[in-house]
Amino acid sequence: MKLQQVAALLLALAASASAVTFDASNTASSTAGGQRFNQAVGLDYSKQVLSDASTFIWTTFNQRSTANRKPVDAVTLVVENIDGVAFASNNRIHLSSKYVGGYSGNVKAEVTGVLYHEATHVWQWNGQGKANGGLIEGIADYVRLKAGFAPAHWRKAGEGDRWDQGYDVTARFLDYCDSLKPGFVAELNGKMKGGYTDDFFAQILGKSVQQLWKDYKAKYGG
Repeated sequence: MKLQQVAALLLALAASASAVTFDASNTASSTAGGQRFNQAVGLDYSKQVLSDASTFIWTTFNQRSTANRKPVDAVTLVVENIDGVAFASNNRIHLSSKYVGGYSGNVKAEVTGVLYHEATHVWQWNGQGKANGGLIEGIADYVRLKAGFAPAHWRKAGEGDRWDQGYDVTARFLDYCDSLKPGFVAELNGKMKGGYTDDFFAQILGKSVQQLWKDYKAKYGG
């Protein structure tokens, strides 16, 4: 793709992002974690991340027009005094202030990565509920990986017990699959709009997902 075409695509995606509303609030400002969020991350930065992440996700999924995407008008973040890390529901991302307060590393980078992961859940197709959770979480972490926000504690390429173990393990496997055919994850996500079967892997790559996992493990001495 020529430089001018890339620039035109990015402008079109940016225009699409401007058509979606991104908002953020912190209902846990009275807690230590909520205060740390305000100081280290902030609402304005978070809203920009949601916008940037959405544009990145559309690019990763090769969704150049709104017709190819989920019909989402608004993506919202709320920082709450809840357990866990974060979750997305009904285009609303819930981030734990307890997690933010207890995180020992670069909290701004970590929150950014978490938002890329959760924003993927907002936009990805889920096979109309038929895709297993490990794959869904793996695709979300794949986006986080490709965006450059994979934390150091993630398991390395070739590690893991099964392809659909989820999160970092599945993300690394999907990255391998995408190396075999660039655009694989985008094509897989597109197929998941109407349903899901493990045979999607064979349809796209010509090998069963079980064989692909064996090849992947063999490549990394697993």
